[in-house]
Amino acid sequence: MDAKPPPLGKKAPRPRPLSPNIQIYRPQLTSVLSIANRATGVLLSLAAIGLVIWISAAAAGPEPYAVIQRALVSWAGQVVLFGVTFSFFLHLCGGIRHLVWDTVHGFELRSIYISGWSVVAASAVLTATAWAAGLFVAGSR
Repeated sequence: MDAKPPPLGKKAPRPRPLSPNIQIYRPQLTSVLSIANRATGVLLSLAAIGLVIWISAAAAGPEPYAVIQRALVSWAGQVVLFGVTFSFFLHLCGGIRHLVWDTVHGFELRSIYISGWSVVAASAVLTATAWAAGLFVAGSR
């Protein structure tokens, strides 16, 4: 269909923007952490399925277990395990942050940013510590 021209003496309506916020919105730490918390929850659910597969392979015998172990010790498997480890600690630390918020504390803007960056830093430190401990134990065998 062709749009009708405006009546004589009237200007054509200007197209309205979808939302003025689309042009000026910049993701904030709180929104990024909120989305990350949901994403890590989904990833951890998938990792739980992987854990069940790993345990089932161990119960099925040495051949199926060896196949899964080869996948886990490959570089791609190690990247996935590292991501799952970081996701676990990010989700855990974010949950602790929310527990503090449930006590109606830490809602000042400065506290929100301090706790947000603390969640990111603690997740990185805990992930590095867990992997260092794992490498230490594996190396001491």
